[in-house]
Amino acid sequence: MKKKSSLQVIDNVTFDFLIIGSGVAGASLALKLSAYGKVGLLCKESFFECNTRWAQGGIASVLSENDSYNLHIKDTLIAGAGLCHEKTVEKVIGAGPNTIKQLINLGVQFTQNSNENRLYYEYHLTKEGGHSARRIIHAADMTGIALQDTLSSKVTENKNIVLLEYHTAIDLIVTDKVTPDFSRNRALGAYVLNEKSKCIYAILAKATILATGGHGKLYLYTSNPDVASGDGVAMAWRAGARVANLEFMQFHPTCLYSPKTKNFLISEALRGEGALLKTLDGQRFMENIHPLKELAPRDIVARAIDSQIKKSGDPYVLLDISHKEPEFIKTHFPGIYAKCLEIGLDITQNAIPVVPAAHYSCGGIVTDIRGRTGIKSLWALGEVACTGLHGANRLASNSLLEGLVFADFVYEDIKNLLSDLNLYRNPDVPKWELGTAAEPDEMVVISQLWDEIRRTMWNYVGIVRTEKRLARAAARIDQICQEIETYYWNIIPSRSLIEVRNLATVAQLTVKCARMRKESRGIHYSLDYPLTDDIKYKKDTVVLS
Repeated sequence: MKKKSSLQVIDNVTFDFLIIGSGVAGASLALKLSAYGKVGLLCKESFFECNTRWAQGGIASVLSENDSYNLHIKDTLIAGAGLCHEKTVEKVIGAGPNTIKQLINLGVQFTQNSNENRLYYEYHLTKEGGHSARRIIHAADMTGIALQDTLSSKVTENKNIVLLEYHTAIDLIVTDKVTPDFSRNRALGAYVLNEKSKCIYAILAKATILATGGHGKLYLYTSNPDVASGDGVAMAWRAGARVANLEFMQFHPTCLYSPKTKNFLISEALRGEGALLKTLDGQRFMENIHPLKELAPRDIVARAIDSQIKKSGDPYVLLDISHKEPEFIKTHFPGIYAKCLEIGLDITQNAIPVVPAAHYSCGGIVTDIRGRTGIKSLWALGEVACTGLHGANRLASNSLLEGLVFADFVYEDIKNLLSDLNLYRNPDVPKWELGTAAEPDEMVVISQLWDEIRRTMWNYVGIVRTEKRLARAAARIDQICQEIETYYWNIIPSRSLIEVRNLATVAQLTVKCARMRKESRGIHYSLDYPLTDDIKYKKDTVVLS
């Protein structure tokens, strides 16, 4: 017997602007757009639960006389392995210093230099892998928390921003799905689930913006929080947008290995300040792999660690900064020091056990330099977007930079289009239709599918890939997608069901992208095609809906 649903369908709500995602990209844009209308800022959990909050290292920008735009551009292009869009790189990096000034003016408390070290700049700049100069401005090792706390205070006091916490977007509403009378597909808003009040309704807006972050939860081991389930990419794909470069999932080399905690990142800044990678018997191994040793690009370090683990059979390697002065460690890395102490590890005395983990997607929804997608009135920014900045591998700390700079770019574009947006009148949008959907008898179906997706992706579409592994992944993921679609339309929507559906879609797209690239480039490494093929594959992997 079917369980009666407690879910209600209520009337549609309208805002001037709907932003889905409350990280640094979405929150920054909300503050800017609030000068021109009412903003609905959608958060799947609380405002604070997003990838931004977990960012430790900082923001890359040219802020010192010892640095230059050309150097930062060069480092970004080298990391991107030939796939960066050079004009995008130049524009984003050129906008960096002004973006940092905006944050300082908002009240973000970045770490300052001691008086005797203020040679070029009052703020302390650190160095991370792939960078040729110190250019990472940070708030100790808790930059994400500093950003999110500052943005929170500004968002909550802004009367033109309505913070919609514990709201999960189900699907975008586009004219192609509502009426066939438009010459070009246009976004109208989204259907959303309010977890607290157990209701579904449509939020309509003149402009809809996706800032939903990444999809690290696609993998068994990740530095991402649980909300990173690829919702934006999956929704945009279903609505008709193009996606690209999903084969380029960056695995952060150093995630804390401990059964007592999960998803805790050990910042690359430790290696920037002298931490060494060692085997369990104390031998360094990066010296013979890359001239930059521990500061080699992340893909090289991640593969080196993965190789050591597989060769030795040990479950992890060691990251050792204990040779530095204890006070230096406590001052520069207070968050990491405190977290490790919680599990009984004093990093001033002992090395840290680390493993690679899925961290950041360089691919996503295809956008131009203004953040526009192929769907009218739909923008995307931050990790959910593929702007061309990162190419085949993201340079460390360019991610927060991208989210902040594109908040400016998208804002300027929407501001310039306000007169057109104000003239547009939405067609009648129907309420969400529950039909004959019922409450699930058992939630174990969803958890089983979630676990299968993540294990399949980790085992077959991980740091090192082969054609056989990708073929196995494709077969199983396709089957899972079919199972989920059948299940989805007969069950009342819940956050976990929405997320597993989105994860399956992004997994399917990721495998498709990976199978299309018959070479090794950046963070896509194939044992069957170990060389880079510029003639055939020096281009984005674009998948059409």
